[in-house]
Amino acid sequence: MLSRATYQANAAITDHTHHCSNRFFNSNSISIPHRKSFVSSTSVARTGPVLAVATNETKNKQFTYEPSLADRLRLGSMTDDGMSYKEKFIVRCYEVGINKTATVETIANLLQEVGCNHAQMVGFSTDGFATTHTMRKLHLIWVTARLYIEIYKYPAWSDVIEIETWCQSEGRIGTRRDWILRDCATGDVIGRATSKWLMMNQDTRRLQKVADEVRDELSTYFPKELRLAFPEENNGSLKKIAKLEDPAEYSKLGLVPRRADLDMNQHVNNVTYIGWVLESMPQEIIDTHELETITIDYRRECQQDDVVDSLTSYEPIEDAAGLEIHGAANGSATAPKDVNKSFLHLLRLSGDGLEINRCRTEWRKKPARI
Repeated sequence: MLSRATYQANAAITDHTHHCSNRFFNSNSISIPHRKSFVSSTSVARTGPVLAVATNETKNKQFTYEPSLADRLRLGSMTDDGMSYKEKFIVRCYEVGINKTATVETIANLLQEVGCNHAQMVGFSTDGFATTHTMRKLHLIWVTARLYIEIYKYPAWSDVIEIETWCQSEGRIGTRRDWILRDCATGDVIGRATSKWLMMNQDTRRLQKVADEVRDELSTYFPKELRLAFPEENNGSLKKIAKLEDPAEYSKLGLVPRRADLDMNQHVNNVTYIGWVLESMPQEIIDTHELETITIDYRRECQQDDVVDSLTSYEPIEDAAGLEIHGAANGSATAPKDVNKSFLHLLRLSGDGLEINRCRTEWRKKPARI
């Protein structure tokens, strides 16, 4: 079992030859690194398996890829083995929050961005979120089933981070996407994330199994061996989220989606739910702690006209006898000041109480700012 510190150290050593600062900065100026064939102003011929429309047979075929202006300016490229994608981002002033660091919503948006850019780089998702050619033909889209984010250090305004992502199969009903976040100035791993995705029919809004044709399209770009952002046993991404029981200790009622909260698939973007969850966090925790991990299970779509209630309570813990208690080591005034806090969250429809998603968060004391 790898400890978090061991994982970070190994990851930093492994990535030493690709140290971001050596590739991205020099002492006098900032330069865009050479991006192989993707920055060419002319058409680029790629060779790869293409599914024949009539016979479903896989054939090697040359097809032409014309880099867009965004491709030329984007600081991202496939890794040498073609099994993952890396992209650098500068943290903008409007992406930081009250802690003067990037917010968790910013991190989640960047994860989504690099995932979509990965899909575009391999020729998918020209008009949707990581959809393949067959998916668009059959009106199929991806929806998030679970998202887990673990942040060790939040980047500040003007920091440069590099995010690596890859996708692989998750049984017969979905796929998973993992991410590793690194500080480009040091090469240190500052965060990891993983997610599970299910396939939905865009017209019927019903889930369905991943068709063999779609899996064949995707598998070309899957790692040949299972690769996990969280290889440790019993890591936080595997923890089940208990249902928050009424009455909740904290609540924010009557939240309404804005038009800007809808994505290209006409449902509320998954990052919006994270913001709604945090709306019901107690202010004293926001003032003294920062979010370390967040797990969110997506259970129901939210439409533009829905009204949402956000509920939060301290997570019950177990004593030595295995009995649930609600104080002492988590939420009570007698708890040690340096102990991390954990919470359970529930988003539900205001009218009928139907569950939209459930969430679990862990918070650590804010570091001293220089």
